[in-house]
Amino acid sequence: VQLQASGGGLVQPGGSLRLSCATSGFTLDDYAIGWFRQAPGKEREGVSCISSKNSSTYYSGSVKGRFTMSRDNAKNTVYLQMSSLKPEDTAVYLCARASYWYCSSYRSTYVHWGQGTLVTVSS
Repeated sequence: VQLQASGGGLVQPGGSLRLSCATSGFTLDDYAIGWFRQAPGKEREGVSCISSKNSSTYYSGSVKGRFTMSRDNAKNTVYLQMSSLKPEDTAVYLCARASYWYCSSYRSTYVHWGQGTLVTVSS
């Protein structure tokens, strides 16, 4: 099982970025995928999640309305479209595979993690 996040970079406040999470070693359609982020000196926090069977999406309060998560099972890739970015969105963003098809708020549900991609929001 492998996951690899990409697409991070430096963006000005108010800008947009699209992150990708390329997956391999499992059938993406069978599992929920979550995006998490960790800012310097802070704990890792959940950002969003997309389930597999009905592609239901869930967002943390801090990103709801600004971030959109989607999946392309044919390409084995999950995306996180980020808009109206704020300096407080600066963090390393990581994607992780859940143990089940549905999203969960329990961190222990996510057992496979990819390397993160750094997003820096600054003028």
